[in-house]
Amino acid sequence: MRAGATYRFDFIAMGSPCELLLFAADQDQADNAALVAVNEIHRIEKAYSRYRDDNILGEINRAARRGDQISVDTETAFLIDQAFHGFALSDGLFDVTSGRLRHIWNDDLEALPDDESIRGVLSTIGLDKVAWRHSILSFLTAGMELDFGGLAKEYAADCAAAACRSAGLNSGLVSLGGDIAVIGAHPDGSAWRIGVRNPVDGENALATIFVAQGGIATSGDYERGWEAGGRRYSHLLNPGTGWPIQGLASVTVAAETCLAAGMMSTIA
Repeated sequence: MRAGATYRFDFIAMGSPCELLLFAADQDQADNAALVAVNEIHRIEKAYSRYRDDNILGEINRAARRGDQISVDTETAFLIDQAFHGFALSDGLFDVTSGRLRHIWNDDLEALPDDESIRGVLSTIGLDKVAWRHSILSFLTAGMELDFGGLAKEYAADCAAAACRSAGLNSGLVSLGGDIAVIGAHPDGSAWRIGVRNPVDGENALATIFVAQGGIATSGDYERGWEAGGRRYSHLLNPGTGWPIQGLASVTVAAETCLAAGMMSTIA
């Protein structure tokens, strides 16, 4: 075991309870790394939050609504590359243009949307309606919208872990709402033990995953959803049908990055 101690930092970001678990030589080193990591997370949240208009995503969506084109920066281009990769990998199930469905499926839902409303929204969904030529994004159909909800939080976890390593730490975890990026192995050199939440019994772990690098992400329907017509519907939406998905209650994936894990768990 190396000399030092493990320090915990709790905060809120991206609408989720978040945690840093940092092994550092002393409190000052831990505080410095935590500050850098949290600032990086908030920077990414500010850039890609769908709840803001004064960010790069807002600029993209103004172009999308016009059926126009826009040039994007290197970081945004990376996320768009990942979006197209996920779209191809999933035969269209992972689709960052499906955020338009939030206009009919949201917390204000009182009754099920009718078929005409769903068809109207589906006409503006499909990453195949977007042309991507580094670094130009062109929307071939007006009225579209991008939502990086399936990418930004996981990407932020990876960036925060990298920021901690740059600050001199080589052991710890970044957890953003349960999506985890590993800074480095446990201080004794072993893998971290990560409990996978039971979607039926939240007080107990369903399984344990051992990780020393990479990331872990979970997608599930047990925390968020809507009630309508006497039935509960998942917050995860199928961009092909316009309806909430049915199937597995929870999927957890370990991968080389939190971003990759999040994409695969969402697709699954």
